[in-house]
Amino acid sequence: MDQKQHNPEHIHIDGEMVPLEQLLKDHREMRHELARVKSQTRKAVNRRREEQSMKPYQAELIRMQKYLEETNKRMIILFEGRDASGKGGTIRRVTRYMNEKHYRVVALGKPTEEQKTQWFFQRYVEKFPHGSEVVLFDRSWYNRAVVEPIFGFCTEEEYDNFMTGVSGFEKDLVRHGTIMLKLYFSVTKDEQARRFDRRRTDALRQWKLSEIDVQAQDRWDDFTQQKYEMLKRTHTSHAPWTIVRSNNKYKARINAMKVILNSVPYERLNPEMDFVPDPEIIISGAREIELMEAERLRGGKFIS
Repeated sequence: MDQKQHNPEHIHIDGEMVPLEQLLKDHREMRHELARVKSQTRKAVNRRREEQSMKPYQAELIRMQKYLEETNKRMIILFEGRDASGKGGTIRRVTRYMNEKHYRVVALGKPTEEQKTQWFFQRYVEKFPHGSEVVLFDRSWYNRAVVEPIFGFCTEEEYDNFMTGVSGFEKDLVRHGTIMLKLYFSVTKDEQARRFDRRRTDALRQWKLSEIDVQAQDRWDDFTQQKYEMLKRTHTSHAPWTIVRSNNKYKARINAMKVILNSVPYERLNPEMDFVPDPEIIISGAREIELMEAERLRGGKFIS
């Protein structure tokens, strides 16, 4: 029998002769597309499961809000951390079902020329909560402790004045009855790079990529040094830092919710729930300082 009959170059399909090579190519493409769809479906199912698992904690946040309303308490939550560390996504999950009348998200841009002549904290104080309200700062006055000195947006004197005065400023806030929580979202260098790459290639995320983001990887060590100085000098008993390991966004979000809920003495909606933060995700500021100093002793420099 002719070898071509064993290995035909064309196959007769629905009255047409179709090249075998084309069929094989189409088959490979279909398998690739099927694998892609399966992967997307699996990710969508996992995301749905994760979002559903957060709902009991989001319900607790509504109950917490009710307590603040009934007691006329004020609450400030600072969301700080490296670029692409998950601050914004966590804020959106925290506030998703909260009463819009009793919370605000504040993300201030660059100060105006007039604001530059004012007391540094003034433009932040103008956004502070009234009784029964929660204000969530998506970056805060701690820009002066990290971003501004790195990029030359403040003088050395302005930086020193801030670092000298910020703890007293926060102590007064707490002393006058404001519930204050300072969260620092910590992501690894590799994970930050992966998230930046996604922002570059995803049209729906490109707006998130700023000039400072572009330089964040190159100046990683500078950011780490400023982070250490900030924690060392501003982690206090009245306004401590809480570190949130955020390589895994879901774990960071749900554990940040637990930290927020544990900071307010409201009556639990469901006391049977697990309110204990994962110790692999939530680290005290004091412990983070110890870990960073140990890194420096071992390797000669900070890593985190």
